[in-house]
Formats: sequence, structure tokens, C-alpha cells
Amino acid sequence: MIALDLSVLRRTPLQREPFPYLIVPGFVPVESLAAINAAYPPINSPGSFPPGELKFGPAFQELLDALQGEELRQVFEQKFRIDLGRRATMITVRGRCGTRDGNIHTDARSKIITVLLYLNPQWEQAGGRLRLLRSATDLDNYVEEVPPAEGTLLAFQRTDNSWHGHKPFIGERRVIQLNWVTGQWRERFEILRHRGSAWVKRLRQRSARSKKRLKGMEFSGDR
Repeated sequence: MIALDLSVLRRTPLQREPFPYLIVPGFVPVESLAAINAAYPPINSPGSFPPGELKFGPAFQELLDALQGEELRQVFEQKFRIDLGRRATMITVRGRCGTRDGNIHTDARSKIITVLLYLNPQWEQAGGRLRLLRSATDLDNYVEEVPPAEGTLLAFQRTDNSWHGHKPFIGERRVIQLNWVTGQWRERFEILRHRGSAWVKRLRQRSARSKKRLKGMEFSGDR
């Protein structure tokens, strides 16, 4: 049975500057984290994927169900003082980080609250640590830096200054993103956008592999 530590989330104070956010280390207990990582979907390319596009084990599905549960929604309503009862939710899953990831941004206006749940067992790398920023131009001017590890939860309210990004990292980086969005049609639009983006990235990867194979054939003397 997958467990989430809602008690520690309730005890975590909401920070207000430079925008509303909270960070909860250990939101996923160690026992559940191991089961979730064993059931995590295999993802071989950068990009955000809707769960319906992926294959995964029962423990991962339990986590998705818990993230969209009534109890967790109520906690976020209380923390951010926003009525989310009639808002649609959207979940996307990432497994790898690429060269295009980490640029400073604020998230789409259709997103009300963004929740990031990091599921890497540990994180020693300097890159890939999400920074909550004071400006749109300086990645080193940050208020918090969050290693994407050990079941840490980061949540923030999308605002015009909710700038965030991270230093470059290429490789495996597991994270689930949950959003409450402005409407059902926005949810469908965002899912289609993420699906299209993931498809384009896979197409680019295949093209790059094909070019590499052709180049290898040229130099091998195989005419």
C-alpha cells in the first residue's frame, strides 16, 4: 500500500516570497518510494508524458490515484486558500532530462497550482536541482534550490513572477507533475501539447540515431 505523509505537508508553512510555495522533503516515505521506483514507467527520452501513454506497475498507479485524491486536494486548498473543488487536474510524468530542459519560465497561465514530486532515490549531481528564482534573467538569484530526490514534494502557485529553472543536466531524472488547471478544455489542450512535444522529441532522437548510423557506414567502407 502506497502511503503519502500528509501530516508533514500540513505542518509545512507556506512561503509567500517571491511567490507562494512550499517544499516537503520525505513526502513519500522510504518504503513507498522503493515500491514506486520499482513500478516507475520506463522512459527513454526527455519530455512530459501523460500516464495513458506509459506502461507501469500497480504501485505507480496507486501513487497517481493518491495524488488526485480528495484529501490531498483539501490540504492544498487550505494551504493556498484557493477553491480547487471544481478545477480539473492534469498529471504528466518525466523520466529523463535533456539539453532543452531547465530554462527559466513561470508555467502556462492555465495552471493554477503546480506540484512536483521527485522520485529519484538520491541526487548528487550539481545540475537538475530546481531553483525558485527572484527574476526571469538570473538563475543564480534564487531563494530555494530543491534536489529532485527521495520523495520530495515542491508546490507553488502559478503567478506572473513564479520564475523557476535549473542548471543543465542530461540523464535520468524522475518527476511527476500534478497541476490544477483553469478548465477541462485547458486540461485536454495541455495533454495534447505535452503529447505532441514528446512525439517531436522522439522523432528528433530517431533522426539523430539514423544520421549516426549512416555516418558510421560511410566511414566503415561499406558503400
